[in-house]
Amino acid sequence: MAEKKRGANEPEPRPIIVKKIVVEGHGGHHGGAWKVAYADFVTAMMAFFLLMWLLGATTEKQRKALADYFTPTLVELKMGSAGATGLLGGDSLMGKENYPTTGGQGNMSITIPRDATGTKDQGGKAMKAADRAKFESLKKELEARMTRRGMQNLRKNVRFTETREGLRIDLIDEADFAMFSMGTDRLLPQARALVGEVAKVLETMPNPLIVRGHTDGLPYAAGRTMNNWMLSSARAEATRKALSDEGIGNGRFARIEGVADREPFVKGDAYDPRNRRMSIVLGWTGGAETPDADEVNDAETKAAIEERDNPLRVAREQALRLNMGGTGLPAGANLINPTAASTSSKPGKH
Repeated sequence: MAEKKRGANEPEPRPIIVKKIVVEGHGGHHGGAWKVAYADFVTAMMAFFLLMWLLGATTEKQRKALADYFTPTLVELKMGSAGATGLLGGDSLMGKENYPTTGGQGNMSITIPRDATGTKDQGGKAMKAADRAKFESLKKELEARMTRRGMQNLRKNVRFTETREGLRIDLIDEADFAMFSMGTDRLLPQARALVGEVAKVLETMPNPLIVRGHTDGLPYAAGRTMNNWMLSSARAEATRKALSDEGIGNGRFARIEGVADREPFVKGDAYDPRNRRMSIVLGWTGGAETPDADEVNDAETKAAIEERDNPLRVAREQALRLNMGGTGLPAGANLINPTAASTSSKPGKH
């Protein structure tokens, strides 16, 4: 076919360029990216199976030792924030003592290492729970023994109270019952028999014992040679000796105390005969004397704490301390020069 003739003003035709691209069909299978991911997977599986083997091939004691090795032994400060510093081991960022509001000045500002189980140590609470069950059994056994011995009339004189020290057994005087002869440390026969029954049930638990003597608020008749402090201490020792004679070993006694009338049973009446009593405390296992976190103080203790921390009282004491007693006089003091004193007390003369 003859080439078409180009006109005078027609532009010269552009050349057509064809680019050929060869695509390799199997090039992706021979790359290196998948090998890195596969190596990470194999490493993770190896660590997992090694962990499974360790859990199955070690004892509880060995696992505890391994956990202790990787557990920090020092208290770690939460330097970053009030959030978690470990796996499931931190506090909420919205906690009431987080850093934006308190600057870390609170009981949430430190992280205490946890034990091998990943939780805080519950051993103390478990021991207290076991002790409480034993205390209940002990109370029932003592009541049963008193019934068998014909002491039903004295059951009102035996009171059980759980305290921060342990189970307190109070042997209380009444108008028709007294532990000791008046003004002496001599146990009466009926009281000695009661102490003997208490000793029999105390032998069933190895916990430490505290014997504490109490008196009422009446002053001692002998005057200076004897007082309620000495009397309460002597009666505590007499009770300890009676318990020892019934089979309680000397190693069981942690303290023997006489507190006179400072811890009355009836707080509103210092002369009530029930204030005369002997307290035998069966301590907690391990000698723990601190209360649980959820224990609350009685109303009197709370009131004393509030009074101690009262800002108005603290400010008043600080003002008196700064004043150094310059403007105060003791009661009954007489001024030698009252005219000069009245002049110096005018404004501008301090």
